[in-house]
Amino acid sequence: MQRRRVTDWPELLSLLQEASWNPALRRFRSPYVFRGQGTTAPLTTSLQRLSGDTRDIERHLVRAVRKYARGTAPLEDSVWSWLALGQHHGLPTRLLDWTYSPLVALHFVTANEERYDQDGLIWRLNVTLTNAALPGPVAEVLAHEGADVFTVEMLTHLGMQVAGDTLALDAGMGWLERLEQENGQPFLLFLDPPSLDQRIVQQSALFSLLSTPGSDPEAWLAEHSDAAQCIQVPAHLKWEIRDRLDQFNVTERTLFPDLGGLSQWLRRYYRTREDGRKEMEST
Repeated sequence: MQRRRVTDWPELLSLLQEASWNPALRRFRSPYVFRGQGTTAPLTTSLQRLSGDTRDIERHLVRAVRKYARGTAPLEDSVWSWLALGQHHGLPTRLLDWTYSPLVALHFVTANEERYDQDGLIWRLNVTLTNAALPGPVAEVLAHEGADVFTVEMLTHLGMQVAGDTLALDAGMGWLERLEQENGQPFLLFLDPPSLDQRIVQQSALFSLLSTPGSDPEAWLAEHSDAAQCIQVPAHLKWEIRDRLDQFNVTERTLFPDLGGLSQWLRRYYRTREDGRKEMEST
C-alpha cells in the first residue's frame, strides 16, 4: 500500500486533490473517498474491537437494535437500514465511516485535541478500483444502476436475488459470505446510507463493509494497493489544519448541526491554547 508523510499544508491539500479532474465529464469529480483518524492506529471496525465471534455478535446486536429502537426509528425494515442507524449512533458494526469530502476527513484527524501530540492518518480509497474486485452479480447491479455505491434498497434486492427467495432479516447478510466463497476471496463494497439526519448529509458520509464481518480492512486494502493510499499527517500540523478548517467553516457546528455540535465548537474555538499563551508570554 502506498504510504506518504506530508510536511506542510500546501502539500497535504495538493495530495488530497490529486487526480480529481475527470476528463470524460470535464468536471472535478474525484474517484476517491476519504477517512480521517486522529492517530496511526490500525484500521479496524468497531465490531472487531469487541471480543468474541463477530458473526454471532453482529446478529445479536442487529436483533436488539431492531427490538429497542423501532419506536423511534421509522425505517424500512431492512438489515442495512438498521446497520446504518446503529453505526450512526455508536453501535458496534462491520461498517467503517468514510466521506466524499477530504476536508471532512481532515476534521476527524483534528477532532480530538488530546491526540494533538500524535500523528494522524488520512485513508484515500479509489472506489472505481475497489469495485473492480467485486463478484460478478454485485458488479452487475452497480453497472445496471450506473452507480459506484449501493443504497439500502439495492443491497436488499441483491440479497433477495442471491438467496433466491424472500430474505429473512436475521439472515440478511449471509448471502455476502456465499458470494465470497464463490469468489474465492473477501470483497468490499460501499453503502450510501439513508439521510437519517443532518449529520449524515453535512458530513457527505458513506460506509464501507467487507463480505465477512471478521475480515481485516487494512489487510484487504494492503492486498489491493493500487486502490488505497495512506497519508500520514504529522502532529505538528494539526493545529494549523484545525485553524484552516475553522476558516473554511468545516467545524463541529456545521458537521454536527445540533446544540451538542454548537457547544463543542464554541468550547474549542474560544479556549486559549496553552502553547499559544506561552509563546505570547515569551515575546
